[in-house]
Amino acid sequence: MSDAIRGEARGTAPVPLSVLDLVTVGSGRTASQALATSVEISRLAERRGYHRHWVAEHHSMPGVASSSPAVILAHLAAHTRRIRLGSGGVMLPNHAPLVIAEQFGTLEALAPGRVDLGLGRAPGTDGATAAALRRSDRLNEGALGSPLLERSRELGDDFPQQLSELVRFLDDDFPDGHPYARIHAVPGPVQGPKGRPPVWLLGSSGFSARLAGALGLPFAFAHHFSAHNTIPALDLYRDSFRPSAVLDAPYALIGVAALAADDPKEARRQVLTGALSMLRLRTGRPGLIPTPEEAEAYDFSAPEREFVDSWLGNVVHGTADEVREGLDGLRKRTGADELMITANAHGGDARVRSYELIADAYGLPELSTGE
Repeated sequence: MSDAIRGEARGTAPVPLSVLDLVTVGSGRTASQALATSVEISRLAERRGYHRHWVAEHHSMPGVASSSPAVILAHLAAHTRRIRLGSGGVMLPNHAPLVIAEQFGTLEALAPGRVDLGLGRAPGTDGATAAALRRSDRLNEGALGSPLLERSRELGDDFPQQLSELVRFLDDDFPDGHPYARIHAVPGPVQGPKGRPPVWLLGSSGFSARLAGALGLPFAFAHHFSAHNTIPALDLYRDSFRPSAVLDAPYALIGVAALAADDPKEARRQVLTGALSMLRLRTGRPGLIPTPEEAEAYDFSAPEREFVDSWLGNVVHGTADEVREGLDGLRKRTGADELMITANAHGGDARVRSYELIADAYGLPELSTGE
């Protein structure tokens, strides 16, 4: 399965480049327009040799229209032919494992051999919304049977158990006598031999890094909002890695906030909109992504300015050459095997242009969408 995980570096890029999409909705724009931009980005990414396009699950955030990754991925699959598509990620605690297995079995049937199932441990929202999603606190028996699982029980965290259940549904291999032995995820192996989406673990701290390493799974780290934890988490993943039927060596990608523009001042204007949006989210005032004009006119208090400056310090932005230099430096510091770029800005045009400029900066080839 490692061939379905490891990407190919194209042009002068040191590692494969990919896309992380939050389907952001700017002030004065609609979800329909944001989703149309996602299709445009996916088609551009396929044409320019980006390796994969992932969609993140978030809830109750007006500026983010990616609450249903599986639905969006089905739409993107209908508009592309080669690029890998996946979740970055599905938040496992929000869903019954069987439902996820069915959704991604369906996606695999729609786009055979190019679907990834990235799984996160957080709810992707606030506590009240998580409760509205009817998260379950049950613990099923006999999932992993490891010290890591026992520790997770002590911590009240059943993510490893849910993960084990999901994988068994994907593989259709519950043992005889298990309560779910006669339950099948459809589409799935019960219909005949077929491939299935590779499972990735996502994280912004050490828990998923350690679990991904122990299980020999690929790991994706959210550097774009937890930069201070990136190197410790990647070190933990690599140190705890055990070869598996999935991977014989660690494979880690990092999510990177990056935006290129023809003019560095314009790049700064665009990323400031995302920083203000994040400030509002972190202070309990979520809303649509503000316009560049609104962000420039905002009267930041001293603590707010400190937050925004810190946030922007981890956003690679500027001209295409400046972004390339920043991405290359980040890759050297982290040793990441793949860079997954998220370009959050008010308008779709700026995001599309950014991915095009980055592709140009690395000399990514123009590919036929039929390849």
